[in-house]
Amino acid sequence: MAIDIVVVLIPGLILGIIFGFILQRGRFCMNSAFRDIILLKEFKLAKSVALTILVSMLGFSIMSFAGIITLNPKQFAWGGNIVGGLIFGIGMVLAAGCASGTTYRVGEGMMGSFIALLGFAGGAYFTKFGVLNPIAKTLQDNTKITNPDGSALTLFGDLTPIFMLIIGIVGIVIIGYFWIWRELRAKKRENKPLFDFSNFGHKTFKQGWHWAVTAIAIGIVACFAYVSSAAAGRNYPLGITGGWVGWNKFWNTGVDSALGWETWLVIGIVIGAFISAIIAKEFKLRTPKHAKTIVIQFIGGLAMGFGAITAMGCNIGNILSGFPLLSLGSLLSGAFIILGCWLMAYLLFMWRKD
Repeated sequence: MAIDIVVVLIPGLILGIIFGFILQRGRFCMNSAFRDIILLKEFKLAKSVALTILVSMLGFSIMSFAGIITLNPKQFAWGGNIVGGLIFGIGMVLAAGCASGTTYRVGEGMMGSFIALLGFAGGAYFTKFGVLNPIAKTLQDNTKITNPDGSALTLFGDLTPIFMLIIGIVGIVIIGYFWIWRELRAKKRENKPLFDFSNFGHKTFKQGWHWAVTAIAIGIVACFAYVSSAAAGRNYPLGITGGWVGWNKFWNTGVDSALGWETWLVIGIVIGAFISAIIAKEFKLRTPKHAKTIVIQFIGGLAMGFGAITAMGCNIGNILSGFPLLSLGSLLSGAFIILGCWLMAYLLFMWRKD
């Protein structure tokens, strides 16, 4: 089976490059976003995650009403959602990065993230196709609950698209007022320009992006990704896990049908982050000083891989893409990803200090 270059390879690769560039410029990583809430009492990245979800939610609902996309929320299997989500959250702290954070940091030259990515890809592959599959399958099959017609459970049932639109609009307005507008008012009191477009190229390519700019950019990419992915036969927004599983399957079997839209997306993320890091002069091959760190990151990657397949999605598939669809499965998985992150962050960084 030949790879469809026009529908699958080129769109997935281009969107991945754009996504990777944005991730690197915005330092967008959910491990940092959730961990920093309890560790540093810092909410900047968490605000970016929240706004990204709302922008995506608004975009998905509008495209759904326009008939451009068909909403495709993930299934609800509470056993897989809880166990997989919790283990994924624990793993991303050990790996020092979530699925997207680990992927884009490979493009920055971070060898620890590369080791974690190997563990992530391997753990996901062996859970999808290998020795760990019976565990994931048991957790999913024995706890799966669907609508009478077999469709996935969502928060508001048939009214979900309407509530996506309402929540998206109201949420963006609330964030705009309480966080963005207040920042602008503070600038005004200090007699600073509200919007400074001087040195635009330098700020775009060499400085870190504002959390809101990063969020809006990723939300827009997610909308284009949904359309492109659907055209390629995948019909889901952004994702990471399936891409690395696809490459692993290709390397192990040589079957090019494993190379779908998502496989080119993840390669694009690495390329985009590399381009961004090179332009900003932030690329540098960095290896962890201690072998123990490498082992821990690899174990964290394995845990993320197992958790992502068991929970039917990583932080991107469940939180960034599943939350906007108001999928009950994704909401439950995402909640336990956050809990797992907090648990491991507490045990690693806070427990002995208390």
